[in-house]
Amino acid sequence: MEITKEIQAFLLEEGKNRFLKYIKIDTTSDEGTGTFPSTEKQFDLGKILVSELKELGFENVILDEYCFVYGDLPASKGYEKTQPIGLLAHMDTSPAESGVNIEPVIHEKYDGKPITYPKNPDITLTLEDSPLLEKFKGMDVITSSGDTLLGADDKAGIAGIMAAAAAWHKYPEIKHGPITVCFTPDEEIGHGTIKINMDRLPEFCYTLDGGEIGELEIECFDAWKATITFNGISVHPGYAKNLMVNAIEIASRFVEQIPEAETPQHTEKREGFYHLYKMEGDCVKAKTIFILRDFKKENNQKRMKYLEKLKVAFEERYPGLKIELDFQHSYENMLVYLEEHPEVIQKAAEAIKMAELELHQTLIRGGTDGARLSARGIPTPNLFAGGVLFHSLKEYIPIPALQKSAEVILYLAKNWMG
Repeated sequence: MEITKEIQAFLLEEGKNRFLKYIKIDTTSDEGTGTFPSTEKQFDLGKILVSELKELGFENVILDEYCFVYGDLPASKGYEKTQPIGLLAHMDTSPAESGVNIEPVIHEKYDGKPITYPKNPDITLTLEDSPLLEKFKGMDVITSSGDTLLGADDKAGIAGIMAAAAAWHKYPEIKHGPITVCFTPDEEIGHGTIKINMDRLPEFCYTLDGGEIGELEIECFDAWKATITFNGISVHPGYAKNLMVNAIEIASRFVEQIPEAETPQHTEKREGFYHLYKMEGDCVKAKTIFILRDFKKENNQKRMKYLEKLKVAFEERYPGLKIELDFQHSYENMLVYLEEHPEVIQKAAEAIKMAELELHQTLIRGGTDGARLSARGIPTPNLFAGGVLFHSLKEYIPIPALQKSAEVILYLAKNWMG
């Protein structure tokens, strides 16, 4: 199989046009609703994807009650016995910044100068913000207008999958085995696989939810959530001496005991951290939520033991104070599962090289749906989608990334054909 210049041009236009279409649909998830999906508006994109998959020849296409989209593309004639593979991307965008009325701006032939935003003159995108910009000089780069995120996480992944699907439909000479796609809701709030139908997925899958062009992510954090509730005692402040136990004041002192060197703003590469994600309350009751992250389970166990020791110390220091600790395991490091199936990594690495890209086989300082799927028996590495500075107003993507992610998918399918 040869990916000709004609096919590359097709992938570029398909990837760009689909991406610009998808990001205009607000799919922000919301961890506070307690529903599946967390927001009904995610169905809006799901319905569109169902229609498009049917147009591209997919079978068994459904949008289920939990907002998961599934579709199966039959193998090219003669390749029906090829090992099926799955391709996944998530439809929701992060609630960290608004995803309402996203207005993309295309910066043609980026010249290396600071990028400004028409709707937010207070921010600029510079090489200091993202040294990767240096690599994208001369390329067209897409940002938002500055008052929303862009949505490349993960609508770039969806666009890459759909562009590849469009190429298989238009160019039957591009052969492939059986392909299953699955678009998930609520990945950004950690619910992307809770209601997934595992029976609809093949033995090996790939998520397209990574960053820089050429990345293949095979390792992620071991992740925990620590909820700490402080129960105090309220007394009229005029008569509170030796009686009041001020919950939120004590919670603040508790947080001060977290090692500053082990917080996200002071860590990188393989270093883990405590991240104070949320704090709320009053003098009677306060709550803090930390996320604990590390590439080694034992390091997170040490962090949890430290929080337990702080609990004991603070309850002794403040008679009447009651502290509740709750630890929830979010996901595991997927490397331990992927190492049992080296072929799933090897075929992806080869596909990236076949697309004439520099391979960056790396770790992700976060998590993906693939981490949870790997732990549940479906090895699922994470391929690049091409976006940078996710979850921020400065999020951006070079347009060629949308072509290259689709191109890698075509080569990946070829590699599984043997």
